[in-house]
Formats: sequence, C-alpha cells, structure tokens
Amino acid sequence: MKAFRFEDRIALENLRLVELDVPRPGPREILVRMRAAAMNQRDVLIAQGRYGNFAAPLVPLSDGAGEVVEVGPAVTRFGKGDRVIPTYVPDWIAGPVREGVGARRLGGPNPGTLRELMAVHEEAAVRAPSNLGWLEAATLPIAAVTAWQVLFTDVGIGPGDVIAVQGTGGVALFVVQLARAAGAKAVVLLRSGARAARVEEAGAAVVDTSREPAWESRLLALTNGRGVDLFVDVVGGNGVNRAVAATRVGGTVALVGFVGDTTASIDLPAAIRRVVSFRTVSGGSRATFEALVRGIEANDVHPIIDTVVPFTKAPEAFVKLASGSPFGKVVIDFDG
Repeated sequence: MKAFRFEDRIALENLRLVELDVPRPGPREILVRMRAAAMNQRDVLIAQGRYGNFAAPLVPLSDGAGEVVEVGPAVTRFGKGDRVIPTYVPDWIAGPVREGVGARRLGGPNPGTLRELMAVHEEAAVRAPSNLGWLEAATLPIAAVTAWQVLFTDVGIGPGDVIAVQGTGGVALFVVQLARAAGAKAVVLLRSGARAARVEEAGAAVVDTSREPAWESRLLALTNGRGVDLFVDVVGGNGVNRAVAATRVGGTVALVGFVGDTTASIDLPAAIRRVVSFRTVSGGSRATFEALVRGIEANDVHPIIDTVVPFTKAPEAFVKLASGSPFGKVVIDFDG
C-alpha cells in the first residue's frame, strides 16, 4: 500500500510517498481503506519541528475517514463495508481525560491517517455521520470533536448563550456551526472584513478587529455590557487577558490553540474579579465523538471545506495550511 511518511527526520521536505506492507487486522481490529484525510495546525507544527518530539519514520495526520474492508474474528462493533472514522486519541473512550490516556495520538507519536490502509482497534473508531460524504467526514476527529467537547461536554452551552471565537479555521467554524445548531449566538473576531459575508452566511455575527481594535469593548457592547458566556481562544498569547475582559462574570475562557503565541501572562486579579473559569481542551473522548456524530446528523451540519488536494499531492496540503489562512478545512482526497 502507498503512504506518505517522514523518513529519517521530521521535516516537510522529508515527507515521501512510500510503499508499505499491507497491515493485517488483529482479533479485535478492523482494516480500513482510507478515503480521505484532513489537515490540522498540529500537523503543520509537527512538520516544522514546533510541536512534540516525535521519532521518524512517521506517517502524519490525525484526521481521516474510510471504509471497513476486513474485520478480525472477535470484532463486534463494525462489519465489512461500514463507514468509519478512527479516533484521534485511541485510548480515550469516555469520561474526563486521565493520566496516560492521551499518550497515544494519531499522527504523532503513533502512525497517522496519510496511508491507504489502517488497522484500527474496533474501540478506537466511530461510525461516520450518515449525512456526510468522505471528504466532510474526514474533517471531524480533532477540530469538530474539540468544538463539541468545549461547547457541550465541558461548558454545556444552550439557547441564548453568546460564544466568541477568533478567525475562520477549523475549530472556529465548527464552533459557529454547532453553537448555531444549539440555538446559541456565535460572534467571530476577524482581522479584516474580507470574510465577513461568508462568516455571517455560516451563522455568526462579526467583529472586524481592523476597524474595532478594542474588540473586547465591542463584545461587551454586543452583550449589553454583560460579556460573552464562553470565549473560545484559538490564538493564545497575551490576548487571553482581553478574552477575560470580554467574558461575563462567572463565564468561561476555553484555551484550544496557540496560533498567535505559545505562552501567555495572565492578569490574575482581573480573572479573579470576574470569577472566570479557564478550560484547556485538546480533542475529546470517543463518547464525545459519538455525541458529535448524532448532533451532526440531527441538525444536518456540513463541515466547511476550503481546499481539496489529491492524495498523490499531499505535501501541497501542508503548504496550503502553513502559508495561507483557509476558510475551513484542507482535505486530502484518496480517490482524487
């Protein structure tokens, strides 16, 4: 089978199309023919040597979807022909994350989804939503599960709540779509108005920070001085303090990314005065993923895809995500 793999070291220029042995499923494993994979910032940072310290050789990517083509003799959860999605954190089945549960993750340190065939333990996969095609289903394991985890598992948003998030990346747009489906209001902070119409079409209000640099004040104004119920921070850095200022007393700031900076200095007196809770979120359990699948089907949510790259040109997907600012997900089509 064909796969893309970092060979002797982890670097984008060292990502090679290679021929590997076809894996054989164990007694409780399913053999999945991958039909699509999707990019995350994590994948780019790994390729740039800025995330983790993983050993080569390594098959990258954490997201993907495919069809079961063979099952082990003890498998009961899936059958041949089922449409499935491997979970990003294979050992996190349900409940709060625990020490050791997150040690194995697809795309580093464990081999990822950028290969034609994967042997996956039956407990480390979910069925794909029936309303999604392969390309859409492949986008879910990190960004959508993270969005669901923070919105519903950790915080529990509901109708009338106001959620703020930055940008138009994968997590941000899933926050918008899922919040809207729950009857909540999403507000997206943009660096310019160029994408405002598309964000509004997706169901969110927009704050153009190039015109309103004091965006925390604008968020307070939009909520009649109260502040948002939940601020999903994908940027990191010292902007976290501004997120606290824009969040209501007793509200939550969820830290899910660091595209701006990997460190932050927190104004503790300000956070304590507003009794703001901090949550850090990195994916979610299989139970969260299964709840997400049901929610996507019930509300007919369709992931937003920016770019589709054929499997044979997979390195271009890394370049696209690293050099641009996609509106939605960058997806790799194994059938393209």
